[in-house]
Amino acid sequence: FHSAGHHPIEICFSTKCAVLLVFYSVWVAAVGFLLLMWDGLHYLPGPFVSSSKGTGAVTLLIWTHPFDQYRELPDCFALFRIDGCKLTDDERAYGVADAVLIHHREVATGTAELPPEPRPSGQKWIWMNYESPSHTPRLRRFEGVFNLTMSYRTDSDIFLTLHISKPRLVAWVISNWSESHARVAFYYQLRRFVPVDVFGRAGRPLPEDSGGVSLVQLVGRYQFYLALENSQHTDYITEKLWNAVRAGAVPVVLGPSRKTYERLLPPEAFIHVDDFPSVRGLARYLLMLRQNPAKLRRHLDWRAGYSVYQPAFWAEHYCTACRGLRRSRARTDVVPDLTDWFRS
Repeated sequence: FHSAGHHPIEICFSTKCAVLLVFYSVWVAAVGFLLLMWDGLHYLPGPFVSSSKGTGAVTLLIWTHPFDQYRELPDCFALFRIDGCKLTDDERAYGVADAVLIHHREVATGTAELPPEPRPSGQKWIWMNYESPSHTPRLRRFEGVFNLTMSYRTDSDIFLTLHISKPRLVAWVISNWSESHARVAFYYQLRRFVPVDVFGRAGRPLPEDSGGVSLVQLVGRYQFYLALENSQHTDYITEKLWNAVRAGAVPVVLGPSRKTYERLLPPEAFIHVDDFPSVRGLARYLLMLRQNPAKLRRHLDWRAGYSVYQPAFWAEHYCTACRGLRRSRARTDVVPDLTDWFRS
C-alpha cells in the first residue's frame, strides 16, 4: 500500500482491496488496545501490586499472627517448593490482596477485628482454626463471612497434609488438665493397672525445651505414649500423636475413630483405646507387649518402610493456604454453614 507513497484510502477501489483495508483497520485497533492495556497495567499504583498477578501468582495477607505471637513469614518456595505466593502481614496490602487469612481465636475473642467491609472485588477470606469445636467459641458470628476453610478437618477447603524395647512403660504429657475431659477419666482408670508417668501441670516438670527436641527425647524413653486429645471430634488429631511417632514410642490414642488415624499411619503403628472392651483389657495388652518384644516389634516394624514428615506451625500453614487459594481463584461463594459443618 505504501510503496507508491500514498495513504491506503486513496488507492483502494477494488472489492479485494476493501476487504484488506478492513482487516488492516481491525489489526491496528487491536494492537492499539493491547498496547493501551499493557501501559495501564504498568501504571497501577501501590507497592503491593505484583506484575506477576497475570501469571497466577497471588498475594496472601496474614491478618493476625495466631495467638498474637509474631513469627517471621516464610519463603514458600525456598522451604516448601510452593511458588507464586507472596505473603505479607502489612494491613496496607488489604486493598490488593487476593485473600486474607484470618485465625479464628483473635477475631472470636475480640483481640482483633475482621477486615473492613466492603472487601475488595474478588478477594477471598480464609477461616483458619486448629482447635477442636469444644475450644472454638462464637462460631455463629461468622456464618456467611468466609469463602474458604482451613483446619485439621480433611474435608476443609484447604487441608494441611501430614506427609526396641524402652526402659520405661507409659508416659503422658498434659498441660490442659480438666476433670471433665474424657482423657482424664481414662487416665484414672488406666493407672489402676499400669504405672503412668505424668508430665506437665498435673505431674512432673517438663524439660525447658518442652515444645521441641527435649520433649521428643523425654517421650523416647518410654515404650508407650498416651496421645489423648482434649476432646473427640471428626479428624481432630494434634501434635500429641506425632510427638510419639517422632520419639519412637507406640502411641496409645484417644480421639476420632481408628479409621481416621489410619489415614495418617499404618494400622499397626498405633493402639486405639476403642480396640479394647475395657481399660483393663488395654492395660493387659500393654503389659503383655512389654514381656514379648517380638509382638511389640509388630507396632514398630512399619518404620522401616516409611518416613515421617511433620508440618511446621505456622509457616507451612500460610504457604499451604496460598497454594489452596491459587487453586480456587474462580470460586466466589461463601461458607454458609460454618458452625454446623465444623461441629459435625
